[in-house]
Amino acid sequence: MSVHAGSVKQSTILNDAILPNRGSKAGLLERAFSLMFRGLVYPQIWEDPVADMEALDIGPDHHIVTIASGGCNALSYLRADPAKITAVDLNTAHIALNRLKSVAAQQLDSHGAFFRFFGEANSKDNPAVYRDRLRPHLDAASRKYWDGRDHFGQRRINGFARGFYRKGLLGNFIGLVHILGRLGGARPSLMMTARTREEQIDLFDRHIGPLFQKKLMRFLCSNPMALFGLGIPPAQYRALAGESHMADVLHDRTRKLACDFAIADNYFAQQAFGRAYQSAEPGSVPPYLEEASFAWLGERSQKLEIRHQNFIEFLASQDAGSLDRYVLLDAQDWMTDQQLNRLWSEIGRTAKPGARVLFRTAAEETLLPGRVTDELLSAWDYDADLSQTLTRKDRSAIYGAMHLYRLK
Repeated sequence: MSVHAGSVKQSTILNDAILPNRGSKAGLLERAFSLMFRGLVYPQIWEDPVADMEALDIGPDHHIVTIASGGCNALSYLRADPAKITAVDLNTAHIALNRLKSVAAQQLDSHGAFFRFFGEANSKDNPAVYRDRLRPHLDAASRKYWDGRDHFGQRRINGFARGFYRKGLLGNFIGLVHILGRLGGARPSLMMTARTREEQIDLFDRHIGPLFQKKLMRFLCSNPMALFGLGIPPAQYRALAGESHMADVLHDRTRKLACDFAIADNYFAQQAFGRAYQSAEPGSVPPYLEEASFAWLGERSQKLEIRHQNFIEFLASQDAGSLDRYVLLDAQDWMTDQQLNRLWSEIGRTAKPGARVLFRTAAEETLLPGRVTDELLSAWDYDADLSQTLTRKDRSAIYGAMHLYRLK
């Protein structure tokens, strides 16, 4: 959860979310992270919606609340046709992106046009499509964002004419990794030539794995600021590394991304190594971008409410027993014990019978026991077996684990 550099109020909300250690050395790192995290971070959300939907078991009467991020997952959950999805985020860039996707789903008349905009995201015709078909239907804040200019003076909407998935903090980070790879004598893009799992493993072991033993790579990985581009704040860096060297942790996570799933069926690997989706076929794109999805996406996207708001504050505004599913992404890795207890207090108050909570952690273990009070946590059952199964299925591979809690 984050916020674009804007009003004092927005900056205050962001600071409350990710600056728990003001005044300390850790606080200085957190402040540097917050400054970098105010623009577009995730052009594509980095959690697997297919694994999410298996965990959530979404029903037609369910109201889902999720952190918005890049919007791929909230839109993909619409495949299950729930009653409502509320996507909240503190980052105004992410809010503008979610609203642009929702409007495009309702206003564009073919999957081809929709895929050119959000799948290929590099057509010179896209800015004109935005101007003529999408801009008139956007809210004022989203129009202001897309009409505005980035740090290089380029109109933000023009990113969809020049490769949108190479933009943002994450897109720039992946580009830097490719440069470092070439400097280290390897080309990460070679992974895209693999046709079998055996070839994937061979290419990784020969061309990607050795990079993590290079002195430069190990030096960079030892600096928390070097991984800000992955959206990893200092607190999450510490949880991710544990007692290991961060380079070794990233080696293992990258190996899972590169080798544990067929490249053709893993759009996360395609973006990481090929920097683009390879097709509109299932597996090569988030579910909302598949051709078959366009038939229902426009109508169902009207069930998607997009709110520029703190997750906890949204829950506090809801009636008791009114929500069915909660998707926290990895936000709890950032939170203090006080914030965690406030969050779970509101989750418990607003949860309907049968409610489920899904989240990810940088480390492999769930972080709640010992930090959330027994009184709050005792209302929930932790599904360890399904959590482990889903972690193995999560194609994004970067997280230590997925975790599923069910209301008793």
